[in-house]
Amino acid sequence: MNSLLKVDNELNLKVDVFRQRITGEAENLVASFFPNKLLELDHFLKDPILNICELKEIHSEINLTMPGPILLSNLHDGLEAQSAKKRKMEDGTGEDKVAGTKVFIMPSGMMKSNTKLVDLIEKVKPEIRTLIEKCNTEETVAELRTVEGEAASYLDQISGYYITRAKLVSKIAKYPHVEDYRRTVTEIDEKKYISLKVIVSELRNQYVTLYDMILKNIDKIKKPRSSNAEALY
Repeated sequence: MNSLLKVDNELNLKVDVFRQRITGEAENLVASFFPNKLLELDHFLKDPILNICELKEIHSEINLTMPGPILLSNLHDGLEAQSAKKRKMEDGTGEDKVAGTKVFIMPSGMMKSNTKLVDLIEKVKPEIRTLIEKCNTEETVAELRTVEGEAASYLDQISGYYITRAKLVSKIAKYPHVEDYRRTVTEIDEKKYISLKVIVSELRNQYVTLYDMILKNIDKIKKPRSSNAEALY
């Protein structure tokens, strides 16, 4: 019986240490980290890099030249090629199977990303990761899970942008004469720039929400209920 009581006392001590750690982290978040971070992000939103009025300034040149026209050896060859293509289209064998230009290597080496957007993305991503980490730090308020999920979705959006842009650039390499592919790359670059500014604004607003949420629940974090069946907030 004495040994059982000793184990219980050790467990209680560990629980008390855990509570003290959670309380200290929560108080630090409210007293220091959240206010400083939201002010930092508010200042970032005023940075010239996020306030470009002429979006053409963030455009990136797509350095893929168009190949020269195909010269037919004679008119007869040209008519045969057109007739063959017509037959394929009529019997359905050639539908949606335009071969395009075979791409073995890029003439100018590796196609670079939009470096202006990449630089901005690399500044925003650490802010997203920081918010996710802070949501993991304070686990006693259930609403933090929602904020964490939203922040993680921002990282998914960035990955999606790179994948979509890569597919479009590949299309340009294969179909260099189609201007719409080139215009679409410009459009998604502009869209991503606007999206990044919105993300920074949302990060700032989420810190305001978290600050208010933890401040209102600080007493419950210090002295949690014996039963966790009820939400804290």
